Amino acid sequence: MVIIHGNIKTMEGRDFPDGYLEIADGKIVAVGNMKDCPKTEGEILDAQGSLVMPGIIEAHCHMGITEEKKGMEGDDCNENVDPVTPWLRAIDAINPMDAAFNDALQAGITSAMIGPGSANVVGGQFVFVKTHGRCIDNMIVKAPAAMKVAFGENPKVNYSGQGTSPSTRMAIAAMLREELSKAVAYMEKQEKNGGGEKNFRYECWLPVLRGEIPLKAHAHRADDILTAVRIAKEFHLRMTIDHCSEGHLVMEELKAAGFPAIVGPDMASRNKIEVQNMAFKTAGLLAGHGILTAITTDHPVSKIQFLPICAGLAVKAGMAPEEGLRSITINAAKICGVSDRVGSLRPGKDADIAIFTGNPMEIFTETLYTLIDGQIVYDSKNKK
Repeated sequence: MVIIHGNIKTMEGRDFPDGYLEIADGKIVAVGNMKDCPKTEGEILDAQGSLVMPGIIEAHCHMGITEEKKGMEGDDCNENVDPVTPWLRAIDAINPMDAAFNDALQAGITSAMIGPGSANVVGGQFVFVKTHGRCIDNMIVKAPAAMKVAFGENPKVNYSGQGTSPSTRMAIAAMLREELSKAVAYMEKQEKNGGGEKNFRYECWLPVLRGEIPLKAHAHRADDILTAVRIAKEFHLRMTIDHCSEGHLVMEELKAAGFPAIVGPDMASRNKIEVQNMAFKTAGLLAGHGILTAITTDHPVSKIQFLPICAGLAVKAGMAPEEGLRSITINAAKICGVSDRVGSLRPGKDADIAIFTGNPMEIFTETLYTLIDGQIVYDSKNKK
């Protein structure tokens, strides 16, 4: 396929106001000016001046693992009877038949980071997937992609009612340190013995301890954010700060720590004490301070199809317009550790592309086409 006459925004390097994009075998082959467009015998998609950009990326959500309209039967987000469950894998609970996947495609969202919720100190393993398919195994880009941990109100509320730890922030931090210490001891023993019998509970920590994937830390309040930073530094771990609602109150410390932020869901209500300072201005303040920032809906807390609108509201609150688009494309890809595959329009990357009538951060903009791996998976003309 060749997409022609597109207003191509690559999100990485040069843009082409009247450009073409060539696709072969699910990958981007070339991007350039129309005057340099090669002749082709393949399919031609005339964008007619519409915006052509990388498929949008949701950096943190629970679609398919907390299904819409299914109640308890479709809610597999939290194994809330044990505060430490690192061995759980999101891939075993995501239902691609959840209506949210189709909503994502209609919004030009082509990939998402999906995993367990925040009821536990350690929730389990996230996975990064494409948003089109029927079999989760065929949708995976990276698994595991992160290890979920949570600080603050959620684990406190969940377990204090059960009469067990954690019921304080001290216990949350202590339980995470204990688990990480045991995982480090397991890794050292395995390395010393040249392998040996594997322990299922601690084997899942090895990609985290080796720096291959990050901790994905649920933290809203400033003190919880800094506790997460403290522990990640103690164990020399990579980490993303997810939600980061009070990140704007500790920007200097966050910048010095070097951890990226995934901000949101700012469209949701302030229904917990720890989100009282949640605001759309946070993403722009962090990005303006040099902190790598993405934006999330935290679906189903707010709906995934509103992700580009959330970026637009962040821009309205002060974020630079270009940074708004980066927060849902290349920044999200970098934070999720998949920027070699998605997030920008560059030869060699997956042909995950969204074509819009205008800027997707503006509410009246329509999605014309969504492509994943070079295939049209949504067509506004026939609602494919």
